[in-house]
This record gives sequence, C-alpha cells and structure tokens, in this order.
Amino acid sequence: MVVVASPVSTLQALSFSDPSPPYKLVPNHPSLTLLSNCKTLQTLKQIHSQIIKTGLHNDHFALGKLIEFCAVSPNGDLSYALSLFKTIRNPNHVIWNHMIRGLSLSESPFLALEYYVYMISSGTEPNEYTFPSVFKSCTKIRGVYEGKQVHAHVLKLGLEHNAFVHTSLINMYAQNGELVNARLVFDKSSMRDAVSFTALITGYASMGFLVEARELFDEIPVRDVVSWNAMISGYAQSGRVEEAMAFFEEMRRAKVTPNVSTMLSVLSACAQSGSSLHLGNWVRSWVEDRGLGSNLRLVNGLIDMYVKCGDLEEASNLFEKIQDKNVVSWNVMIGGYTHMSCYKEALGLFRRMLQSNIDPNDHLFELEPENPSAYVLLSNIYAGAGRWDDVAKIRTRLNDNRIKKVPGCSSIEVDSVVHEFLVGDKFHPQSNEIYKMLDEIDMRLEKAGFVPDTSEVLYDMDEECKEGVLSHHSEKLAIAFGLISTKPGTTIRIMKNLRVCGNCHSATKLISKIFNREIIARDRNRFHHFKDGSCSCKDYW
Repeated sequence: MVVVASPVSTLQALSFSDPSPPYKLVPNHPSLTLLSNCKTLQTLKQIHSQIIKTGLHNDHFALGKLIEFCAVSPNGDLSYALSLFKTIRNPNHVIWNHMIRGLSLSESPFLALEYYVYMISSGTEPNEYTFPSVFKSCTKIRGVYEGKQVHAHVLKLGLEHNAFVHTSLINMYAQNGELVNARLVFDKSSMRDAVSFTALITGYASMGFLVEARELFDEIPVRDVVSWNAMISGYAQSGRVEEAMAFFEEMRRAKVTPNVSTMLSVLSACAQSGSSLHLGNWVRSWVEDRGLGSNLRLVNGLIDMYVKCGDLEEASNLFEKIQDKNVVSWNVMIGGYTHMSCYKEALGLFRRMLQSNIDPNDHLFELEPENPSAYVLLSNIYAGAGRWDDVAKIRTRLNDNRIKKVPGCSSIEVDSVVHEFLVGDKFHPQSNEIYKMLDEIDMRLEKAGFVPDTSEVLYDMDEECKEGVLSHHSEKLAIAFGLISTKPGTTIRIMKNLRVCGNCHSATKLISKIFNREIIARDRNRFHHFKDGSCSCKDYW
C-alpha cells in the first residue's frame, strides 16, 4: 500500500518555533502560490484561512508573503494588512519592512513613520530595506525635520553608503527643496551612479535650477532614459518648452529609447508651446505604433495637447474614441472647452455624460464626491455662461457637504524669510506699503492701456467691484511686496499653490516691462518666466 503524505501532515511535522523559514517546503506551498493570482478581498480571506488551517500562520516567511501581498500589491488591502500585522508576535525585519513600505505608498504616508518608530521601540533594528520607504514618506508629507532625524539613524547604523539608502536620502532632500543638503549627501559619497545623479538632477530641475541640472547631467558616466526624462520634464515644467523639445531631439539622436514618461513630458511641452502640432502628431504616431492607444495617461495628454494647440476638433475626436474614460479624461476635455471660453460646449459635454435623468453636476460629484475641484470646475463653467443661480446652487452644495475650496496662496522669499499672502490679505506687517504699491501698479497699468479681464471673476457683481477683486489676488500682493523689498532690477520669484488666473497673467507680463523686472512664478501647472512684457508659456498654461 502506498501512503501519500498530505501538505497538512508534512507541515505539522515542521517546527514553527523557529521564525526562520523552512525554505525547502514553505516557499512553494500551494497556499502561498495562490497569492499571485488573487484579485479580490474575498479570495484573499479564503487563502488566509487555508494558511491558518495548514499551520503556516506561525511561520514568519509565510506571514511576510501575506503581509507583502496585502500591503504592497495593487490587489491587496492595506487595512487587512494592518489587522493581520497586529496579530503577529515578534515580527521580523521582512514583515516590518513590508508593512512600512505599504504605508509609504498609501494615502497616509505619515503612518509609515509611526510604524518606523514602533519598529525601533520593539527592539528591531532597521536595515537598508527600511530606509527607502521611510524617506519616501518624508518626501510625501514634506517632512524635512523628520527626514533629518531618520538621516541621523542612517549615520548611526553606518548605512549611508548603501546604494538604496543613499539615493533615497538625496531624493528626500531634493524633493523637499533642501538642495544644499541633497548636494552635500551627493558630494560626500563616492557612490555616484546614474540613479543618484538623476535624483539630484530631478531636484534641481523641479526647482527651476536648470543650469545646475544640466551640469550634473553632463557629468553622468552612463545616461539612461530616466536621466533624459528628468531634464526634459524640468525644461517643460519651467516653461522652457523649446529647450525641452530640443533636448528630446538630442535624446533621439543619442539613440536612447523613450518611454511613456518621456512622451508625457514632450506632450506637456507641445501643449505649452501652443504651436507644436507636428511633434505632437509624431508622439501620437509613436503611441499608436506601439499599441498604447488604451493608455489613458497618454491619450489624456494628447487631448490636452490638441486643446492647447487650438485643435478642439481633433481633441474631441480622440475623446470620443476612449471607451473607458476616467475623471481626468472628462476634466481635460471640459477644461479645454472652458479654457477656450466655449462654455456652451463645456455644458454640453456634461449632458453627454448622462446615462439617465441625472443632473450633469451630480454625475461628476459621484465620480469624485470629496474633490472640491469638481465642484469648482462646474461652478466656473456656469459662471462663464452667466448662469448665476446654478453657481449659487453649487456653492451651497459645497457648504452643505462641508467641502472646503483650497484658498489661493502666493509666497515670496526675501532675505531668507518666506512671506505668504492670501487674496485680499491685510495681515502682513507692511500691509500699508504693499497696498500703496498695488495702487501704483494699477495706476501705471492703466496708463499703459491695460484693461482688467473681469470674465474670470466668477461672482455676480458690477464691473468696478470685479476689478477691485482682481487687483487684490495673492500673486499681485506677492509681486507688490517684492517690488518694495528688493533692489531695482532684482528678479522676483514667487510661488502659487493654484493656477494663476488669466488677468493676473496678463498684468504680470506688463508689470515686468513697466518696472523692468524679471518675474519667475511657479503655479500649480508650471513655471512662468515674465520678461519685457511676455511670458515663457506663450499664454498657454
């Protein structure tokens, strides 16, 4: 008689008191291999039940695999991972690291820092696989102070020369605007590979320091597609679209194969130029030749490019061909019509979204019920069409749902001190001087023939009141402060958390000429370099 041992009897014969994995048996156990095909939470729970039945729930290797899937996999469930983690006695490095990594990728990255503290408190010493996730969380929450504390732990453990830790540390400082510290970490290390170079280049480029970024790029021994992408993206984000497109051509001559990220940056540059349909069409051919026509990021980028280049018909044709439109698809097309002041068409597109007798705004809110931008977009469209009753309804709904619209805020750094302004802000210590300068700006703008564009004041009020509202926008206050706080001829640099409005954009172009100042503004979408009455974005942003 032949006796066949079942998986259960085999596993029961193993000793689970030792947390180290029985590599010969556990890694290939059927219960663990099922995880690779798991798609739903219900299936995950069934697999977990099977793991418990077979005794694998006492094994750290099996638990590590389960935590990894729950916390990191797109088909996992982070809350389930957290519940499971709390049941594990004395989790090892691998389990801690999977949990911290999953949290760092989540919408609550601060929890990764909390679990990092728990890990240390439990007596488990972090290793080279712990710190990249922790630094990623510091980057996402803009936690420079926390990042510096973790940096101290890295030095204490002697891990500063590890490739993964070194690059993630540079990236943390660079993405938080701490370029001096990022450069110090880079310069003090002998580990200067393409990855660490690119992390620093990205930091410089994202802050608009493209000369320094290019110098670093030229020093890279071997340039990969990520390095090229960092420079192209930097030029595009800074509004230097001609250089972005020229750099892309240089990349092609160097026979470096572009990827999706490359094309997204190139499309952004084409959109900003407003006149690069030829290159945009080339990107479209590249997308279609590679069968990437279902990639929504690329298709949405193409739609945005056609809109900004004035070809609404082609943008609409592409939009209609998308089978599974996402929120971005709708917003790009609707926003395109709004950008071109085609409010009737924008509202018409809302009606196209109807599948039943649902009001178009309701349908949009169902897509993103907690996103204030959806409400604001529709409110702006109604206002542009002069439908003030509908505007009032949307604003009432915002208030009823306790959803707050993010207020516009502009900042400027003078003598190492950052000064922030909101619309109509009068809390600054130099408020009187700022508003005197605003009066002078308005007077000189009027003499130069500037007429305020009140179409973007989305309230039902008379024209004189609208002009007053426009004059007190946060970016105008920041520029006025810059004019009274810096020497003549000094470049003024400001940052705004939202898209700069059309009226302020037009006014700032003229201010740069009247006051003979270069003004560099970074808004939510891009850099604007105002000089001699023109802007680098060529009025497309």
